Amino acid sequence: MKTDRHLRFLAVLLAPLVSFVVELTPAQETPQSLVAEVDGIIRDSAGKPVMGVSVLLSKEDASPTETTTDAAGAFSFYAVAAGTYRVTAKKSGFRDAIEDSIKLSPAEKKHCQFVLQSSGGSSSFPAAGIELDDRPNFTVAGITDSTGSGGHGSETRMRTGETLAKDTLNLESTKSEEAPAPVPKDRAGPETREAEKALQAALLKNPQSFATNHELGAFYFHAQRCRDAIPLLEAAYKLEPGDHGNDIDLVLALRACGEHSKARGQVSQMLANEKALGKRDEADLRRTLGDLDENTGDPLGAAREYERAARLDSSEQNYFAWGAELLLHRAAAPATEVFGRGVRLHPDSARMLAGLGAALYTSGSAAEAAQRLCEAAGLEPANRAPYLFLGRIQEAASGPLPCAEQELARFAQDQPENALANYYYALALWKRNRGSQNSDALPHVEALLQKASTINPKLDAAYVQLGNLHFARGAFQEAVAAYQKAITTNPTSSEAHYRLGLAFKRIGEKAKALSEFEQFKQLDQTEAATIERQRRELRQFLFVLKDRPDPLPPSVSR
Repeated sequence: MKTDRHLRFLAVLLAPLVSFVVELTPAQETPQSLVAEVDGIIRDSAGKPVMGVSVLLSKEDASPTETTTDAAGAFSFYAVAAGTYRVTAKKSGFRDAIEDSIKLSPAEKKHCQFVLQSSGGSSSFPAAGIELDDRPNFTVAGITDSTGSGGHGSETRMRTGETLAKDTLNLESTKSEEAPAPVPKDRAGPETREAEKALQAALLKNPQSFATNHELGAFYFHAQRCRDAIPLLEAAYKLEPGDHGNDIDLVLALRACGEHSKARGQVSQMLANEKALGKRDEADLRRTLGDLDENTGDPLGAAREYERAARLDSSEQNYFAWGAELLLHRAAAPATEVFGRGVRLHPDSARMLAGLGAALYTSGSAAEAAQRLCEAAGLEPANRAPYLFLGRIQEAASGPLPCAEQELARFAQDQPENALANYYYALALWKRNRGSQNSDALPHVEALLQKASTINPKLDAAYVQLGNLHFARGAFQEAVAAYQKAITTNPTSSEAHYRLGLAFKRIGEKAKALSEFEQFKQLDQTEAATIERQRRELRQFLFVLKDRPDPLPPSVSR
């Protein structure tokens, strides 16, 4: 990875600049040692290879090259000049799969994986009324430490997919029945303090009472005082080990204090001791076990507990937890299957659609992902999450995405004081009109970016995009000023230093350009090392799709 980055940096210094998205222009005769390769595998949503797919490799300033997949779903392009490309996969009966912004360095080999979704009907998924087979079409066979490399076509896609996977875990359901928010101790009013004193007095009077131990323990837990709560709830458990409410409070208090192993043991005891558990109660405990397994470093155990919970009770919460766990550990195809089934079961769940969008994007289907996120935004227009997911995907894409501009326009209209709403809408407009010199659209893009930076002066990405807009117009001094603002806001922005170097080069400030390129190189290496370490720390699922005897390996660049 480091070698590739060094080569890319060297190539940038030598290459002419031709557009807003700076690409390397191939020489008329490319030495064999400098050409790159692109290959890949295309599967359907069941994981089976798709033969006869038309695959186009295209570049803005050149005619596309075309090939077709063989019986194994494989395709290859050889002797490709360095630059930025798009791969498009087309086959009758399937929706197009598009991989944007594939950046090829000299002598690099890039491996892509695509999942083609059926084009039947208005949705890739059957209607909610169809009876579902609850058996998954995959088996999680094991885990492995991540290689830290690879992805579906580009580093940009991989990083965006990783961000979406982490953010998916934090999506909340607006329909879930959550407990009221606890009141911290420092915000407790006189009535709360009086209630605490009364409970303490009752406990002193009768320390062996289950009720007094439980009530004071629950009081402390809901006041976010888990350390005070645990001894009391444990005492109540010893007095009446079969009380489900106290057991749950004890598990939650242990978890809140980070005592995940003890909490897991408590849940296991509850499953063993409570003979009259209904399916829903058992499913809730299984889901809690899954949470605790993930907390204690056992993602394989977590995935299996989430699956058990979903089989016991096909609630929105259980299916979402299962899909999010698979996605987090890079099992994108199984995550797509689980989220897809979750959408069929719970068609009114915006976060399920958002999770499906994140999984589809990670699988290589950016256009299909955008459609799902637009549907999620339509279900809950006041919910920011689907718009933010859609904006991140649009930011990573080299061109406009289906429905993105319309939904991001609504986001900016409904939340005019949201900096990201203005920023992402500006990106959608810019990517549709880039190169057209549309006199109406480009001032609007600039105004939106200016507004975003005014609302949030720390949003360095808005300054970078303003610089890019000026650069594309040939206003290089204005571009320099915008990039310098971005660096003042965020000195560690490698992209801002890189773009500033390009702008300095255009105005003849070669020494300053070299200085910025050197800073870019150092920051880029540091950022890459951090991301590489995080990827290696992530434990990745190995999974087997039905009708396949071998576990699918992690997606890697070969």
